[in-house]
Amino acid sequence: MIGKRYSRNTIKTYLSCLTSFNQYFNGRVIDLSKKEIENYQYHLVKKGFSRSTQNQHINAIKYYYENILKRKRETYYIDRPLKDKKLPTILDKTEVKAIINSTYNLKHKAAITLLYACGLRISELIDLKIEAIDGKRMLIKIANSKGAKDRYVPLPKNVRDLLRKYYKTYKPSVYLFNGAENIKYSAISIRNVLKRSSKKAGIKKNVTPHTLRHSYATHVLESGIDIRYIQTILGHNSIKTTEIYTHVSTKNVLSVKSPIAEMEL
Repeated sequence: MIGKRYSRNTIKTYLSCLTSFNQYFNGRVIDLSKKEIENYQYHLVKKGFSRSTQNQHINAIKYYYENILKRKRETYYIDRPLKDKKLPTILDKTEVKAIINSTYNLKHKAAITLLYACGLRISELIDLKIEAIDGKRMLIKIANSKGAKDRYVPLPKNVRDLLRKYYKTYKPSVYLFNGAENIKYSAISIRNVLKRSSKKAGIKKNVTPHTLRHSYATHVLESGIDIRYIQTILGHNSIKTTEIYTHVSTKNVLSVKSPIAEMEL
């Protein structure tokens, strides 16, 4: 998987899923029948795993049998559960600003601001190297992201200026956000900082780094940017992934007037 440039998160997830799979069958996974594999899937359902987690297990199992054991597809085919149709949590712009203004540490403020300003995934943020920031062209290069793809995202001027202030103060090397001993910053640390800032700002919603990404995409869509440009900026393979934001955009929802609006109450 490393050779095929799978992301660290995908490798970690597959290994975790296959460890559980192996333990369930006491290490007897090489000679399993199709029925036994299907029974494992039913076991996950009974255990209450989400549909998303079930699909992760299926992907890991399929990878193992197809790529490692070189089995034919029909010997390990498993019906996939339908994905939950849950809508993402979205912050409005005043809530985003309140969170940023409640983040007093300059390094933390720069990280949280960049997550929202460019719609980045948390993994993309902590993988950012200093040379990825092009202050003259006002672009950031996101290298080897999900799906082993590169892309450029626009860098707002005020965010560039904030990053310059942060850089002069902290003088990071290699990674834009360094942790101890110049290794990349911890994703857990950023999540914890964001939770603390959200609490200080009085935000009651469950705010994660991906909430900022969802909010960015929704706000850009509401500003009138074509959804295909948003797809490119976010690094989505399929336009269907990006289209979820049409369901949470207030521009679309508020355009529908209730019949009761014409009644005197």
